[in-house]
Amino acid sequence: MKIEILERGGYKVSQRLDRILREKLERLSKYFDSEANVKVVCLKDAKLEKLEITITSKGLMYRSEVTSDNMYDNIDYALPKLEKQIVRNNEKRKDKKAKGSKQENFLPFEFLEEEPEELPSIYKKKTFDLDPMMIDDARFAIERLGHDFFVFLNAETGKINILYRRRDGRFGLIDLNY
Repeated sequence: MKIEILERGGYKVSQRLDRILREKLERLSKYFDSEANVKVVCLKDAKLEKLEITITSKGLMYRSEVTSDNMYDNIDYALPKLEKQIVRNNEKRKDKKAKGSKQENFLPFEFLEEEPEELPSIYKKKTFDLDPMMIDDARFAIERLGHDFFVFLNAETGKINILYRRRDGRFGLIDLNY
């Protein structure tokens, strides 16, 4: 696994924290090949510390984001979440192949919280035309509609973009490559 640790918002990663992160993330390497990429972002937001871990491998992405007053606690919360996602995905793939048989997996991290087992079904479908517009126009559309995101055709690039409202109230832009 290739591990990249980034510092944001004035947060400085100590050598001890770097070592602990790498050691604990290496425990997850049993699920991935050597080409897996792990991106760890440590940031300070006001008085709280946030840890974001994203693992990408073979077109799959696993992500965990945890905020608390202590980065070491964040590690203990984030890693079980990630492992649960990985194990659940692996079991689903095995179940599809074996048609119903399940294998028990050894989990090195203790689970601290439970996530719902089933995803909600899609109950509404919308179809709409993508009209070219500027990013500012899309931002005004989000405000006007009261939505958290907006899909549009970027008039500057000719690509489909997704503009979304972040938890901190600012906007993020996803620029799709296709």
